[in-house]
Amino acid sequence: MSMARPSRIPPPTYQRSRNAGTSIWRWRIFSGVVAISFILLAARIYVVQFIERGQYVQQADENRLDTISIPATRGVITDRYGKQLAANVASANVTVTPAGLPDDPDAELAVLEKLSSLINVPVTGGVTVDEQGLPQRSLLTQVREGQGIAPFRPVIVKKDIPIDRARIILAQKTQLPGVGIEFVSAREYPTGPLTSQIIGYMGPIPARLGADYEARGYVLDRDRIGYDGVEFTLEDLLAGQPGLQTVVRDVAGEIVQKIGDPRPATPGYNVELTIDAELQQAAQDALTDEIKRLNTFYNKTVTERGVVIAMNPRTGEVLAMVSWPTYDNSRFARNIDYPYYLQVSQDPLKPLFNQAVGSLYPPGSIFKILTLTAVLEEGVVRQDDVLFDPGHIELVNRYYPNDPGQSQRFVCWIERGSGKGHGYVDARHAIAWSCDVYFYKVGGGFEQEVPGLGLGIERLAAWMDMFGLAKPTGVELPGDQNISQVAVLPTPDWKRRAWGENWSTGDTYNSAFGQGYVTVTPMQILNVLNTIVDDGNVARPTLVRRVLDSEGHVLRDFIPDTHDIRDLLRAYWPSSPFHPGVAYPETLSQSMQVVRDGMREAVTIEGGTALGANLGYVPVAGKTGTAEYCDDNAAALDLCVPGNWPAHAWFMEYAPFANPEISIVAFVYNGNEGAIVALPVATQVMDAYFKLKAKRAAEQQAQPVTPTPPLIEPGPGAGPTPTAPLALPTAPPYQP
Repeated sequence: MSMARPSRIPPPTYQRSRNAGTSIWRWRIFSGVVAISFILLAARIYVVQFIERGQYVQQADENRLDTISIPATRGVITDRYGKQLAANVASANVTVTPAGLPDDPDAELAVLEKLSSLINVPVTGGVTVDEQGLPQRSLLTQVREGQGIAPFRPVIVKKDIPIDRARIILAQKTQLPGVGIEFVSAREYPTGPLTSQIIGYMGPIPARLGADYEARGYVLDRDRIGYDGVEFTLEDLLAGQPGLQTVVRDVAGEIVQKIGDPRPATPGYNVELTIDAELQQAAQDALTDEIKRLNTFYNKTVTERGVVIAMNPRTGEVLAMVSWPTYDNSRFARNIDYPYYLQVSQDPLKPLFNQAVGSLYPPGSIFKILTLTAVLEEGVVRQDDVLFDPGHIELVNRYYPNDPGQSQRFVCWIERGSGKGHGYVDARHAIAWSCDVYFYKVGGGFEQEVPGLGLGIERLAAWMDMFGLAKPTGVELPGDQNISQVAVLPTPDWKRRAWGENWSTGDTYNSAFGQGYVTVTPMQILNVLNTIVDDGNVARPTLVRRVLDSEGHVLRDFIPDTHDIRDLLRAYWPSSPFHPGVAYPETLSQSMQVVRDGMREAVTIEGGTALGANLGYVPVAGKTGTAEYCDDNAAALDLCVPGNWPAHAWFMEYAPFANPEISIVAFVYNGNEGAIVALPVATQVMDAYFKLKAKRAAEQQAQPVTPTPPLIEPGPGAGPTPTAPLALPTAPPYQP
C-alpha cells in the first residue's frame, strides 16, 4: 500500500500577510503620486490665476482685440501760383469677404467667375501677371488664404480699379455676395514728365522698413511712401499720420464691437513749391527745341541730354529745373509700372537721374568767374593790370628747360579761329572775351608777368570749397545730398592718392579755367554765380516756398536761408595777405563787382562772347562756357582725340544787371560751343520769365487781390511741426 505525497502549499496565513503588505505600499505610492499631482496642479492653477494672469489676459485681448489703421490724406504739392503738381484722387479696391460667399461650392464659383470677368483676375490657376506687369494670384487662392486666417476679414483681390468699374460692381451687389468696394485715395501727377525730376513718385513700403512703418500705424499692402524727388525728401511733411480704431473680433475675425473713441487720421501738410510751372514748360521747350535743332543740323544724334535751372539769386528759390531726358511719373502714380520702370532704369541716358543736382561735368569757361574773384581778392593781379595774350603760351618743362620739344603748349580759344590772341587783357575783358591765356597766367603763374605760382592750386581749391563745390547745395532733392560721395576738390594730395602722380603747373592751368580735374553740378555752378551776383550773400537753393495745413492756413512762410561768404573767408584768412591791415569784407565787394562788370561787357562790348544774350528791354549779364571732356561715353566712341576733344556747351546769365531777380544756367551735353548752343536756351528762358511777369502783373491789376491766409501756429497733435529747417534724408531714392 503506497502512501500519497503531501502537497507543498504555503500556510495560508503567511501568503495573506505578504499580499497585504504589497498592497499597502502600492496604495501609499499611488496616494503620494495623486497628492503630488494635485499639489502641482494646484500650484500651476495658482500661478496661472494669480501670478501669470496679466500675461494671459494680454494674450487673450490680443486675440480678440484688433487695431484698424485709418489712412491719412497725403498733402498736395503745388507750384508757386497754385497749379497742382501732385494731387489726390479717388481710387477703388475690390474686396472679397470669404464668410460672405455662398456656402454651396457651385454658387461660390459662379460669384467668383462673374467677379473675374469684371476685374480681369483669373478664378483659378497659379501666379499670373496683370496689365502693369505685376504678379497677381487667382481669386480662389486669395479667398482660401483669407478663409483660413479670418473668414470675416475682407481680402483685397484687386487694387486701383477704374471708378466706373467700381460703380458696376456696386450696382450688381445682390449678384455678388461677399464682394465689396473699398474707396481709397491715390496719387496723381497732372504735369507728368514736366516736373517728374522734381516731384518724384511713390511706391510700396519696402520690406526692410516694414516694422518701423507698421509701428507708426501704416498698413504694408495699402500705404505707399515717397521714392524720389520731394515726395521722398518731404515725406514727413506730406504723409500725415494714420488714425487708429480699436475693435473686438470674434474667432472668425468678424468685428463685434468698437472700443473707445478712434484716433482720427491727421492729414499731411500741403507744400507750395518755388517752381513756376509755366516757366518750367518754357525752359523744357527751349532745351528740347535746341537739342532737336542741333541734331537736325548735323543730320545725326549729337546729343540727347541737357539741363536748365532758373533761380532767384537773392533768395535761392528755384523757379525752374529741367533735366533732360525725363520720365513720366504718372506711370508710377497708382502702382509701379514695372515694364516701364525697367525700360527707364536701363536706359543709358538715365532719365530717372536728375542731372541738375546729381551729375558732375567739367564747367569750362563759366568757372572763370570763381577764379577771377579769388585772383583779385588775393592780389595776384589788380583789376587794371594787363596781361598779354599772343594766342598761346609755352610752358617750359622744368626737367628739360633747354629742349623746346619738351615744352607744353596752352592755347587760347580765339587762336583756333583767328590765328592770334586777344592782345592786352585786363580783368574785366578777361571775362568779357573769355581769355584763356589770362587765366593760365593768373592761375599758375608765368615767367615775369605773374611771378611764382600765381594763385596756385591750393588756394584755388580753398576758394572752391568756400563757394560750396564738392558739397551738397542743400536743395531738397536726394541726388544733391549724395553728391559729396563722388565730388572732389583737385589738389596735389588728391592726385597722388587717386592717380599716383605729382601735380603739375599744367594741371593748375587747366583747373584755373574749369578743365582738367574740376567738375561741378549745374546747381553748384549756378550757386557760385548767385553768390557773386548778390555780393557774397550765399542763399541756399530751395524748392519749398510755403507749408500749409489742409485748410489752407500758412504754417511756414518762406524765409531765405542765407549766410555771408565773408564768414568763411575769415575762417581761412583773418585778414588779406595781399592787403595788410585790410579785412576781406572791404575788398571782396570790389572783386565781385569787377566780375559782374566783365559779365555785363560780355553781352555789350565788341568781342564779347555773349552778345546774343542781349534782350534789349532788360540789362543782362552772362558768361559762356565750352568744356572739353572725355568720359566713358566719349571714350567708347573714340572721340577723345588730343587737341580735338568733344565739348559740352554752357551758358549762365542773370538780369536785371543792377538789381538781379533771376539767374539761369543752361547746359547741353556734347553741345560744343556754349555761345551757339547753350546761350539761346538760357536767353529764351530769360525772355519767357519777363514776359510771364508782365502778363501776371496785367492780370493782377485787372482782378481784385485775394487776401493771403493768416500765418498760424499748428495746434496740439497736428503732426510734425514744419517751422524748423527741413531735415533732409541722406539715403538715396529707393530702387525696387
